[in-house]
This record gives sequence, C-alpha cells and structure tokens, in this order.
Amino acid sequence: MTGLALAAAAAPARRREKQPGRGWLLLPPVLVLLGFFGYPLVLVVLQSLESKSGEFGLSVWLDVLGSAEFRDAAWKTVALALGATAGCVVLGTFLALVIAFVPFPGARTLSRLVDTVLAFPSFLIALAFTFIYGSAGILGAGGFLYSPFGILLAEITFYTPFVMRPALAAFGQVSSAQMEVAASLGAKPGRVLRQVILPEALPSLASGACLTMLLAMNEFGIVLFLGAKDVTTLPMLVYGKGIVTFDFPQACVIAVVNVVFSLALYGTYRRLTKGGRHAAVDQA
Repeated sequence: MTGLALAAAAAPARRREKQPGRGWLLLPPVLVLLGFFGYPLVLVVLQSLESKSGEFGLSVWLDVLGSAEFRDAAWKTVALALGATAGCVVLGTFLALVIAFVPFPGARTLSRLVDTVLAFPSFLIALAFTFIYGSAGILGAGGFLYSPFGILLAEITFYTPFVMRPALAAFGQVSSAQMEVAASLGAKPGRVLRQVILPEALPSLASGACLTMLLAMNEFGIVLFLGAKDVTTLPMLVYGKGIVTFDFPQACVIAVVNVVFSLALYGTYRRLTKGGRHAAVDQA
C-alpha cells in the first residue's frame, strides 16, 4: 500500500516534468495589467516631472514638497489614518472578543450587521452621520461632525469590520485547551486574554491594522462629503489641484507621493499576512 501511495504521489510530479513550459500563457494577462494600471502610472510620473512651461525636471517636486500646504495635508492624512486605525483596532478587537467568547443570543446577527457596513459606499456613512450628528440632525451635535473628530468617527465606523473580521477568525483558532489549562492554574480572565488569546491573534490584528491604515490614508468620500473645516488630506489636495485649479503637475506629484505611501503600507500588510499564515501552518 505504501508503494502504491508513493507511486501515485510521484505520478503528478512526473507529468509536470514532461509538460513543456507554459510561461507564455501569463503574457496576455500581464500585458493587460500593464496597460490598465502600469501605463497610467507612468503617465502620472512623467506629468509630475513636467512644469507648466513644458520643461522637464524636479522643479515641480521641489515646489510641492517644500510648500506648507503639502506638509499640512500630509500631516493631517497620517494623523487621521493613525487615529482611525487605533479606534478600529480597539473597537474591532472588542467586538470580536465579545462575539467569539461571550455567548449571547444574536451574536451571529451582530456579526453580520457589522459586515454589512462593507457593502456601503463610504459617503453613505457620512450621509447617515449628517442626519444624526449634523446641525439639523437628530442629536444636533453642532460643529462636531464637521471637525477632524467627526471624520475620525465616520472612518472608525466604516473601517472597523476590516479589523474585526480577521480578529474573529484568529480568535476562532485559539485552542480551548490552552485557555482551560491557564484557568486551571489560577489565571484570571484578564491574564488569559493578555497571555493566551491576544498573542495568538496578534498577526491578524496587525494585518487588519495595516489594511485599515492603507484604506484610511486614501479615504476621499467621507472627507469630501463632510467638508470638515481646515481638514485637507492628500487625496483632497490631489482633487483640489487637479479639478479645481487645473494644476496637473502638482496634482501628479502629490498623487505619486500618495501611491508610494500606499505601496509601502501594502507591502507591510502582505508581509504580516504571510507571517500569520506561516504561524497558523506551524501551529497546525
């Protein structure tokens, strides 16, 4: 039986060795991706190097990076993204813990309700907040909604499922035997949470946080719809330069900077998710 099993396992490998290389089959989709995504990005980079007078160089980059307007927008973008990420991690982890470890009627329904937020466009959350917290809303919170804190609240509401979902999946893989052993040794629930549950879910929480920050840094609908006073993020600055003032070279410079930030965060997210998968395989 063992010989038959080894022969059966080796047969697909032999068939793969006999098959000719088919790498050329990947060429059409790669060309399509380059045409749809690579070519526009190249055009944006080239446009960022061309001034309004038609001269190529770094003059536009130096003007943009040295302007107080850009620095202020970059600072506010990072600050809002960090604040939204922190709020999503706290709220998403709490909801995941309650749903995973506190049995109560309607836990599954609550989980699905939170997930439905993902199906909504971000500006719809801002519109709902206008009806609740706006100057003519139900609660009438004055100017709160049109401040940076209003944007933070809307982004936390919208992006919390991106942390809650991976956290809930990670909590579902925590061994109940480990928790029972820790409890039998006298560990209180808080210590079990800190030393058993959260360390197991840390890679998933970190990847969810990176994904949330990536999305929050590129958020445009909520900021535009709420029109918060003195809140200009990098996406809003791209919109203002490109659509309002028609300064396309500066808009392209800001867009390239935003893309670089996004790619760095996406690379971090991929490394964390890859590490989380490896940890899950090793644990299994």
